[in-house]
Amino acid sequence: MYSPSAAANSANPTELSTRMFVYEVVGLRQSTNTDQLNYPIRQSGSVFITVPYSRMNQEMQRITRMGGKIVSIQPLTADNQANGQAAAKAQPKAEPGAEPQQIQSEEKGKPMTQAKSKADIPVNIYRPNAPFVGKCISNKELVKEGGIGTCRHLIFDISAGDLRYLEGQSIGIIPDGTDDKGKPHKLRLYSIASTRHGDNLDDKTVSLCVRQLEYKHPETGETVFGVCSTFLCNMEEGADVKITGPVGKEMLLPDDPEATVIMMATGTGIAPFRAFLWRMFFEQHEDYKFKGLAWLIFGVTTTPNILYKEQLEELQEKFPDNFRLTYAISREQKNSEGGRMYIQHRVGEHADDLWSLMQKPNTHTYICGLKGMEDGIDSALTVAAEKNGVTWSEYQRQMKKAGRWHVETY
Repeated sequence: MYSPSAAANSANPTELSTRMFVYEVVGLRQSTNTDQLNYPIRQSGSVFITVPYSRMNQEMQRITRMGGKIVSIQPLTADNQANGQAAAKAQPKAEPGAEPQQIQSEEKGKPMTQAKSKADIPVNIYRPNAPFVGKCISNKELVKEGGIGTCRHLIFDISAGDLRYLEGQSIGIIPDGTDDKGKPHKLRLYSIASTRHGDNLDDKTVSLCVRQLEYKHPETGETVFGVCSTFLCNMEEGADVKITGPVGKEMLLPDDPEATVIMMATGTGIAPFRAFLWRMFFEQHEDYKFKGLAWLIFGVTTTPNILYKEQLEELQEKFPDNFRLTYAISREQKNSEGGRMYIQHRVGEHADDLWSLMQKPNTHTYICGLKGMEDGIDSALTVAAEKNGVTWSEYQRQMKKAGRWHVETY
């Protein structure tokens, strides 16, 4: 079971409500907005801002809008209050149009606790011609007895490099060996299944959820196994693994802690949503307290194939007001017409509720998994839209344009 103890806040809610924190900020741009602030703006160095606990999220959002970057957050003490005030007074104001500084955490540029702005999305830190060599430290089966196929949760140690990532991104894996032409295998992309802090909350690991690809050759009938998925599923602990990336800006989790997040997944499409949910609920950060609604609609073949089942149902039990879990189990459940229950049937059953949630400007909808589910989902939501006199395809385009409709299928 996942343990958030390393990140848990030891202060109780009453103590937190009266506490003050000091934000160390760099990169604030001079503008008509910052002209009105009661602390100096500088081209370089740090600005120290004292913030009550109740306004931490609002102040972070305001700093981001003004181009600032938060380097550290510390509880207010006599020492850092005096140091912050002295440093602020000693620095001149920035020139108009000064560019915000890039920030790195103290440990090899690993991501900091607060959510990153779009400008800070790490991309292609490691490329195929110079991959990072990580190490497998865990490879566990996710499919329970009686399930179909094999699917593994792998954890890689990345502490020796500078790989950092955000929830919703992917990494590339270059399998060992060569193809039938004697050339090195090409990389395959996999959605990251851990939060930016890794499963151990130490910024030193990255996790994947990998199903071994297996199919019959259309001409010979021979069973064929996927090159990279087999390489990963059979990987021994301690083995090296070549990693590239990260890549991807399409599936990022919104910074808004009060957002509504609708997630539709099949199979290993659960990977980015595991990262979302672990950040929302299992991890506890002073700067990110999820208060919105997360709804996962998860399509699988059998009950033993429900990946991360115990943790998902634990979330449902502990956070009934903020997390909703809906399964579509194709080989065990029937749809309204008596056929197999697929994810599009569940979407159809709940289409009116989903449509209503999508009217909120801070609702984000994500689809990840098999490409074949897209048409069925569109059909179900078309019916709900038409009830309200709206053309679904046009409304979907509007959501895409607004950055609220996110799809990653294969």
